[in-house]
Amino acid sequence: MAAERISRRAVLATLAGTLPGWPAAAARLPGFPDRAVRMVVPYSVGVGPDVVARSVGERLSQQWGQPVVIDNKPGASGIVAFSEVRRTPADGHTLFLADTATLVVNPLLHDTLPYDPVRDLVPLTLLFHATFLILVGGGSRFRSVAELLDAARRAPRSVSYGTLGNGHAVHVAIETFARAAGVQMMHVPFKEASALFTTVASGEVDFTAFALNTVAGLMARGHLRPLAVAARKRLAKLPEVPTLAEAGAPMVEMHPWAALVVPAGTPGVVAEQLRSDILAALGTAEVRGRAEQAGFDITPSTPQGVRDRIDADTALYAPLIAEGRIARM
Repeated sequence: MAAERISRRAVLATLAGTLPGWPAAAARLPGFPDRAVRMVVPYSVGVGPDVVARSVGERLSQQWGQPVVIDNKPGASGIVAFSEVRRTPADGHTLFLADTATLVVNPLLHDTLPYDPVRDLVPLTLLFHATFLILVGGGSRFRSVAELLDAARRAPRSVSYGTLGNGHAVHVAIETFARAAGVQMMHVPFKEASALFTTVASGEVDFTAFALNTVAGLMARGHLRPLAVAARKRLAKLPEVPTLAEAGAPMVEMHPWAALVVPAGTPGVVAEQLRSDILAALGTAEVRGRAEQAGFDITPSTPQGVRDRIDADTALYAPLIAEGRIARM
């Protein structure tokens, strides 16, 4: 068995080194993966991205006949988790669920990082994106986005919004919206979502932006009220809520996203097989259904699609830091 394993790896390396464009199906080796695969997720157990990661992992485990272990490492915007992943063997047995923060926002905010999002990873595919709603408290003085923006224009920084910290996806999304609208608002960071939602619900902070799955219960109880959806079309589950454009605001899309990547140096044929198997998992009704329940749209892509998304978001968010809307760290 040891000799067989060495032989497989030697062939794998040869194929990856001499035939980089070889289709995955032609170079596929039946012995990969030959042990458990670890998927590192920089989120807590039970939150939306973790739910999707586990559903994909379960499907891959069925395909491979090998366990897929979800290793949750929340905190520090994925910096600690990805720093560890980049030091693991580049043999395809460690995957990382990267997101907007890891690949775009962290490099913009930090002078130094223990990883390089271009040099240290090989992108496989985009996984999903969420769609943010602009949300106010149930008894808010604002009945529309237009009213909110009018107030912000009359008195800069008089309108406040809550996020989960500097550089968080909500912070980046709302400042993108504020910049497009030409207004200055007051950022109020929170350490915990429960405190944020309580403060917005009470009206102490004017608004926030989150995906539907996160706030559905609060909306149902009347604690939060959606003013608009930050997308090009309305949500099927909230057909009465207008898009930002329909509400008379700049057309800003707020779609935080995630992708699966592997450490740099992973042989090309291994990366292609992983991508092929992941795409098969993403195409199943089970995975798509669980993602939808968690409030996400499955968005498979090519590796170049991941790079294009990184480049587009970097160009979109860089002015926020350059203009001082979001502070460097």
